[in-house]
Amino acid sequence: MRTEPVEIFSDATNAAIMRHPDRRFPGILVQGDTLYSMFRRADAACRGADRSSEAYADLNELRNYLWELLAHYNSVLREHDLPPLFSEP
Repeated sequence: MRTEPVEIFSDATNAAIMRHPDRRFPGILVQGDTLYSMFRRADAACRGADRSSEAYADLNELRNYLWELLAHYNSVLREHDLPPLFSEP
C-alpha cells in the first residue's frame, strides 16, 4: 500500500469523484458493499433472462465483469489482512 494525493471533485456518499495522479480523467469511487449490491442485481437479472437472447449475453458480460472487480477487491483486502466483504461461492 502507498499513499498518494488525489484530486477530489466530489465526496458525495457512494459517488465520490476523484482523479488519481497518473490518470487524465477522474473516476468514481464505488464502495465495496455497493459494488457487491450491483453484482447481485446483475446476477438476479441474468437468472431471470432468456439465455438465448442477445440481451442475456450483454447482461452476462456485465455480471462477469462485476464479479471480476469483486474478486480483485477481496484479493486486495486479503493482501492487507482485512476481512473479505463477502464469501465467494
